[in-house]
Amino acid sequence: MESHTESCLGILGLEPGLPAGMTPPAPPSGALCSSATFDFPVISETVEGAWADVVMHGDPELESAFVAAARRLVERGAVVITSSCGSAVRYQAAVAAAVTVPVVMSSLLLVPALLRQLPPATKLAVVTADSRVFRDDLLGLSDPEERAQIVIGGIEGGKMLENEYMRPPQPTDIVDIENDVAACVARLRAAHPGIAALLFTCTGFPPITPAIRRMTGLPIYDITTICRMTLESVGA
Repeated sequence: MESHTESCLGILGLEPGLPAGMTPPAPPSGALCSSATFDFPVISETVEGAWADVVMHGDPELESAFVAAARRLVERGAVVITSSCGSAVRYQAAVAAAVTVPVVMSSLLLVPALLRQLPPATKLAVVTADSRVFRDDLLGLSDPEERAQIVIGGIEGGKMLENEYMRPPQPTDIVDIENDVAACVARLRAAHPGIAALLFTCTGFPPITPAIRRMTGLPIYDITTICRMTLESVGA
């Protein structure tokens, strides 16, 4: 196994489905898996069996695979652990209990804090890859009034989700991702004029976060937001 002595951000990755020896394409600017996004080394470990559709449906049998991969990351020097799928927040407790470094499996961990930043009459829009399989347990809320402040939209029917559900997954052009997300956000804002902030759960969205932020003028949070905050907190 490759060894690292410097501190790293460790990413629990989904199954890439690549043939042995094939190098994955270089990540785009702003991507979770790019060291340039954080000005900090990034390493990853594939979670065995963690295909995108399986993780988004919340298969409980993946828990042990997430834990095992997290431990490998810590052995390699990871000082913060995250994941490459927002729905992996379901495994947050198990992974956090298994390692001795901070664990931030999803941007969804920000939901309670963001609601406290917003006026009660406004909405927080959660933009996900597939709203058809998004369940309320992902939000980490018990207060019905807080849940009523959340609106959820997805990019199902778009090019990106189609590619992610393939085995192996196929890359999606940044322009297509931006178009999918922009259309979803426009639908949400038309239906809910009180949206005051956006939370992107899909870890494929960060490269287009700046464009959507400019387009909407709204605060937008994604997986890189919580990773930066956590990396800064450990002073690595």
